Amino acid sequence: MSEKQLPWQEMDAAELARQYSARGTVPDAEVFIRDYRSFSAPMYALPCVRDIAYGPSAAERIDLFPVPGRSDAPLFVFVHGGYWRSMTNEDSVFMAECFTKRGIAVASINYGLAPEVRLSEMVDQCRRGLAWLYKNAGAHGIDVSRIVVAGSSAGGHLGGMLLAPGWQEALGLPAQVAQGGVLVSGLFDLAPVQHTTPNTWLNLTPEEAELLSPQHRLPPAGTRLCIAVADIDTAEFKRQSADYAAACQAHGCTVSTLDVPGRNHFDVITDWMNPDSALSQATWPLFEVAV
Repeated sequence: MSEKQLPWQEMDAAELARQYSARGTVPDAEVFIRDYRSFSAPMYALPCVRDIAYGPSAAERIDLFPVPGRSDAPLFVFVHGGYWRSMTNEDSVFMAECFTKRGIAVASINYGLAPEVRLSEMVDQCRRGLAWLYKNAGAHGIDVSRIVVAGSSAGGHLGGMLLAPGWQEALGLPAQVAQGGVLVSGLFDLAPVQHTTPNTWLNLTPEEAELLSPQHRLPPAGTRLCIAVADIDTAEFKRQSADYAAACQAHGCTVSTLDVPGRNHFDVITDWMNPDSALSQATWPLFEVAV
């Protein structure tokens, strides 16, 4: 951990707010958010199916980039960040060309945002999205035994909740839908989040914070994970990832960790546009068929 710190329970309000402010780590976060959109826009010239409805609300839609000519492509399922209150699919498919060239299909799950939608409903929506992908995989040339879930920041949290057990049977799914996950700068324990700025739009109760924390709902043993952070993340973001990685490892998951040099909370995921980046190189093995 790059900076010494108190346990979050002992931090004053200003320090806790600083630790959980991703925007505070860069001069202007909007520059990077605009990049997401500008990098994603050209991807829609690729073969794709846009705005697939997977649930009853307008926000519940998926953009899917299959691999033409393949009937057994692995699938990378991305859940965007934005602290549960911003961004959409149109900001979230910048990796599509890099991945499909490698023979990996890409899907981006859109979901409703706070404060209009509660976090529990966002989790349910993303799960419905993953269920749709699993059940319709064959029609899009996808091998359901090779699904990897990914997410960044708030999307890392939502990705963790997709990997969690206990919800699949209700949606008619097998106990394990995704064989792996790559979660970048995620939030896995919502207890501190519930005590600082994001709770002004999440309005989490202590009970919800516990129920919706991936730290308390670990993936099944055997799940292959990469838990990554950016060099320029706060110590609390790094601690959250380190604690989740350690818990998953102790639970029987196969876990690699990555601290990406020179990258910040926002630009780290654009490394998925480069097949030779450290983040991409840590992602490719997750699609390998277990033996």
